[in-house]
Amino acid sequence: MIAAPTLAEIENAAKTLAGRIVATPTLTLNSDRLTPHLPGDGAQVHMKMELFQQAGSFKARGVLLAVDALTADQRAAGVTAVSAGNHALAVSWGAHQAGISAKVVMPDTADKIRVDGCKALGAEVMLVKNVEDAFVETDRLVEREGRTMLHPFESPYMTLGATTCGLEFARSRSDLEVAVIPVGGGGFISGMSTAIKLIHPDCHIIGIEPFGADSMYQSFQKGEAVELESVDTIADSLGAPMARPNSFAITRQNVSEIVRLEDDELRDAMKLLYDGLKIIAEPACAATTAAVTGRLKQQLAGRNIGIVACGSNISLNKFNRLTGT
Repeated sequence: MIAAPTLAEIENAAKTLAGRIVATPTLTLNSDRLTPHLPGDGAQVHMKMELFQQAGSFKARGVLLAVDALTADQRAAGVTAVSAGNHALAVSWGAHQAGISAKVVMPDTADKIRVDGCKALGAEVMLVKNVEDAFVETDRLVEREGRTMLHPFESPYMTLGATTCGLEFARSRSDLEVAVIPVGGGGFISGMSTAIKLIHPDCHIIGIEPFGADSMYQSFQKGEAVELESVDTIADSLGAPMARPNSFAITRQNVSEIVRLEDDELRDAMKLLYDGLKIIAEPACAATTAAVTGRLKQQLAGRNIGIVACGSNISLNKFNRLTGT
């Protein structure tokens, strides 16, 4: 098992990434169109705007750290990754920055804007039936072409990259009481929760996961990482078909509970973010907003709350189709 990063390791990673990634801002939500939907009794909600990150999501942080660690032979062979979009874009961007080859495998349902974005960055894109098949294909690429797989979540670099986001967030809000974080495979929440707990040990951390891809929730229930038979959610960026031992273990150390959401709750939050902030958010990006304006609204009344807008890679056509606008 890989130990969670220490504060010294997180600070060193932050220094390594300084000037190469965006130190994304944190916004206190006080829009007249948003506040009626937020927890009451004086609650404050602060949103970490990670959707403004390089390549459109937090993934850029961990990818850069992983690419930095490649040997000369690994750089020559290139990298591969499986992703519904955000990780593929980050790997394409990171490989482009380093001048190495990238071949990314994506489900054929991936948003065209994501596929085109990867190609524009010089990556070769392979489309397959689903995320499960994508993992099989990346394994073949590793075997046939000697490429290094940059895992979307079960990687010390992805966890460490996410800790740098958590460090920024925790230090921007000295009185943070609750942090609400989206869950895909666990790379993001494992890193975010580690950093937040190091700065604010008493902070209550809640993970948010779609019902149709609830591998982390089921892992919490069973006490070990589990694999799903299938994934069915509009939040493709949160649609990992499994949890994995390292990211699960680190998440379990820091996270108090996992709350699941229906796709319709994500759709409502997408519309709310557009109405209140004029943000065109992908479903995963809207997950924490959906939680604090819905299932967690009463529970979080009167608290100082941090949430994350984790990515923004969605076309206008898909946004309109999902939200019915």
